[in-house]
Amino acid sequence: MLSFHRLGARAVIICAIFASSISSGAAARPSAPRQETGFLNRAVTVAGTTYKFQVFIPEMLANPKAPTGNSKFPGRGPEPPPIILFLHGRGERGSEGMWQTQIGLPQELRDHPERWPFIVVMPQCSLRHFWTDPEMLQLALASLDQEVKEFHADPDRTYLTGLSLGGYGAWELAKLYPHRWAAIAIASAGIFWSYAPDRWQSATSLPAEYAHRIGRIPIWLFHGSEDTTVVPRQSDLMFEAFKAESGHIRLWEYQGLHHDSWSRAYNEPELPRWLLSHRLSQVAQLPPLAERLLVPLHPPALKLPPAILDTYVGEYHDSSNVLIATILHQGDQVYIKNAQGDINEIMAESSSTFFYPSGSLTRLTFDRDAQGRVNAIHLRDDRHEEVWEKRR
Repeated sequence: MLSFHRLGARAVIICAIFASSISSGAAARPSAPRQETGFLNRAVTVAGTTYKFQVFIPEMLANPKAPTGNSKFPGRGPEPPPIILFLHGRGERGSEGMWQTQIGLPQELRDHPERWPFIVVMPQCSLRHFWTDPEMLQLALASLDQEVKEFHADPDRTYLTGLSLGGYGAWELAKLYPHRWAAIAIASAGIFWSYAPDRWQSATSLPAEYAHRIGRIPIWLFHGSEDTTVVPRQSDLMFEAFKAESGHIRLWEYQGLHHDSWSRAYNEPELPRWLLSHRLSQVAQLPPLAERLLVPLHPPALKLPPAILDTYVGEYHDSSNVLIATILHQGDQVYIKNAQGDINEIMAESSSTFFYPSGSLTRLTFDRDAQGRVNAIHLRDDRHEEVWEKRR
């Protein structure tokens, strides 16, 4: 009996040790690595050539507490993430795989990541090529396909966008693969390529071919009214062609802007919401739409009496007492001089708020104290705020 009890006790001890080792092993097992976010290096091989490119992963997709995502991102819901294919312009071509992240949508990903809950694929066109070259279109699709597979992106929420040269490529991808895109946004582009002027000979028929092929996929075009690089007529012709085909198209023309309409376009808060409002599975049910807007560069300027402008004149300093700006005026014209001596005109949007006639989103509001005296300038743009106190 004694040996039996000893054996039983030993068995209990062994089982306890075994259970403890399992428990401690589970506790010590390292958790799955957290998904990297931001701009990530990638490469894809197409027809024996390897191309470097970038993919952007938003922080919200890797945050386990966020309410969307999939098994690629721990703690996520069942819906796969949306994905955008972005094609850059002529000046960002190369082979280093990064220069295409400087302007357009990639710049907005840095400035306003909270607006863009998308995976964004950013391939790079080679220097001696154009996006409309077949091998570059193949590169763009291969990059997209690779990242769709890697991050289990949503084929029902796959979007296409491009600017300038990239807009040329986006039109081609839209025509060649119309059943891939839930929505398309194109800035400063068209289908009459600057390096293929003979295409203009088909100006009466070519836009209709694209409109017929692409169908009712929702398209949002942006163009500067003073664009001399890709003339606004390019977007005009596409708008009219899609309107005639009962397509679903919007055209926003920015009054006074030249070729760079993309800075304004990708900064439109409505654009990412508009993209997400569309799904590929719902395209066939979309009603016809033909919306055209001329967007003013800035609001109408007010003329304020010199007596009010006199109250704004003076030097304005930051919280460290460093001179930031000096306000001057001649008659009803108001100027701001920065610390380096550069002088720019500002115009009144209201009796206290001024804007730059260049079309900048920055606003300068003059604050007053309880006695009604001007005591500060409140600067606001779409990213931050600053306050400069009036010293004299």
